[in-house]
Amino acid sequence: MKRKITLKQIAKELDVSISTVSKALRNSVEISEDTRLKVQAFAKLYNYRPNNIALSLKNRKSNTIGIIIPEIVHHFFSKVITGIELVANKRGYNVIVGLSNESFDKEVINMQMLANGSIDGFILSIAKETLQQQDYHHFKETINQGMPIVMFDRVINEIPCDKVIVDDVRGSRKAVEKLINNGCKTIGIITTKDYVSVGKLRTQGYLEALEDHKIEAESSLILKVDDKLLSENHLESLENEISNLFETNPKIDGIFAVNELYAVTAIKVARKFGLEIPKSLQVISFTDGVLSKHSMPSLTTVSQHGQKIGEKAADLLINRLEQEEAIEEGEEVFETVVIETELIERESTK
Repeated sequence: MKRKITLKQIAKELDVSISTVSKALRNSVEISEDTRLKVQAFAKLYNYRPNNIALSLKNRKSNTIGIIIPEIVHHFFSKVITGIELVANKRGYNVIVGLSNESFDKEVINMQMLANGSIDGFILSIAKETLQQQDYHHFKETINQGMPIVMFDRVINEIPCDKVIVDDVRGSRKAVEKLINNGCKTIGIITTKDYVSVGKLRTQGYLEALEDHKIEAESSLILKVDDKLLSENHLESLENEISNLFETNPKIDGIFAVNELYAVTAIKVARKFGLEIPKSLQVISFTDGVLSKHSMPSLTTVSQHGQKIGEKAADLLINRLEQEEAIEEGEEVFETVVIETELIERESTK
C-alpha cells in the first residue's frame, strides 16, 4: 500500500508551490501542460485524494475569513472580532464567526463546515477541550491542504502557522509585582488547570514574581479552578472554592486572578469575610472587560488589547492569502507576533 500523501508534500517533492499543485490537479489553464501532467502523474502514483476540510481555498476565492472562538460572551473575544472585522473590511474581506463552546467536536465541525466552500482561511483561538485532548489533526489537515490558519491567544507551538499572542508571563509578573510593591505579603492566585496554556503561563508569571522578590510560593495560595465553574450554573461552586482559599489562608492580603470573573467573585467572597477592598485585600485580574470597569470597586487589570490582536491576526492572514501565489519554493516562514499588555490601575489596588 502506498503511503498517504498531502498537497503540501506533493508541492515539496516536485519543487513547486501548493497553489501550482492544486491548479494542476484541476487542469487549470494557468499551469503549463508539462507541469500539469507531472503533478497529476505523481498524485495518481501515490493515490492522492483531496481532503474536503480545505477544498474551498483552491477551488474558488470567497474573500471571506472564518473566525472560530471558544465563547461569544467573553469581552476579550468580542474585541478581537471587532479588530478582525475592521481590517478585513478595509481590505475587501468579509468574516464568518463560528463558536466552539470550548468543545473539540464543535471546533472540528465548525472547521469542516466553514472550509467547505465558504472561506479562504481561518483565525482561531483553540477550545479548552482540544487543548485537554491534545488532538490537533483538524489543524494539521487544513494547513496541509493549503488553507492558512492564524492562531491567537490560545495557540499550539507545534502547529506551523502564524500566531498572535500576548506575553502572559510578563503581564502576570507586572500584576504580582504591583501587589508586592503595594505592600502585599500573602498573595494568592486564582487560575485554571494547567492544560489551558494561558492560565499556565499566567501562573508561571505569578511564581516568577514571587521568586524575584524572595517570597516563597505556597501551594495553599494557588487555586486551580475547574473549567465548569466558569459557567453561570456553577457560580455558587466557584464562590465555595474561593471561600476555602480565604479560610485556608486567613492572612491573605492580595489576589491575582487570571480572568475578571474570578476576580469579581473573589471580591464578593472577600466581603463575606469582612475584608475591605483595597484596604485589607488588593485584587488584580487579567482581561480588561466590562466586569472590570463596572465592578464595585472597579478592578485593576492587565489589558490584553484584544482589538489590536484581532487587527494583527487579520493582517497576517490576508497577507498570506495574497502572497501565496508568489511562494514557489522553500519552507514557509511563520510569524509569532507578541502584543504588549498594559496594567490599568483602578480602585481594587492602592
